[in-house]
Amino acid sequence: MESPPLEISPEDLYRRLQAGDDLQLVDVREPEEYEYCHLPGSLLLSLDEVPRRAAEVRAEGPVVLICHHGVRSAQALGYLRHRLGRANVLNLQGGLAAWAARVDPSFPRY
Repeated sequence: MESPPLEISPEDLYRRLQAGDDLQLVDVREPEEYEYCHLPGSLLLSLDEVPRRAAEVRAEGPVVLICHHGVRSAQALGYLRHRLGRANVLNLQGGLAAWAARVDPSFPRY
């Protein structure tokens, strides 16, 4: 049996958002980073809060984990998949830096 994908490209995320797919976006950066820029509709859930607030990440339907470059969101993905058995989580490949570079040049960079 093939294992579910671990990542989603910025381009694929953009296509799915434009198509109106029901995705939960979970931003695992710090509040200051989130205030500076974030994807509309994303839930702020700092990486250090993931274990305590994991119930806010839905168990059904696709969830996309987001951070600046994809490192913290990959850590959150590992926790949610391996500790909690969530197969519905995806890491935004390259994070918001890749989103800004490859999808939306007007998106704030830092």
